Amino acid sequence: MAIASLVLGIVALLVTLFTAGVFGWVGAIIAIVGIVLGALGTNEPENEGIAKAGMIVSIVALALSILIYVACIACVVGVGKAATYGSLFIM
Repeated sequence: MAIASLVLGIVALLVTLFTAGVFGWVGAIIAIVGIVLGALGTNEPENEGIAKAGMIVSIVALALSILIYVACIACVVGVGKAATYGSLFIM
């Protein structure tokens, strides 16, 4: 479980960074699964360090995926308002 958590954390981080927020929700789901597996993996004393590393990477990936996804949505809304009003500087 510990190694799976670390692998899922790395995959979630890569999905988050290389899809530029479009599939941020996929990275978030993978990160949540990584966090759960990391929490379950801490029960095994021989793999506790790997499980903690997997949880940390998964938590970072989850936070980053949510942040990038929200920023992507804000950007799309801003472009939509600029197209509607004809300017990016709306007062």
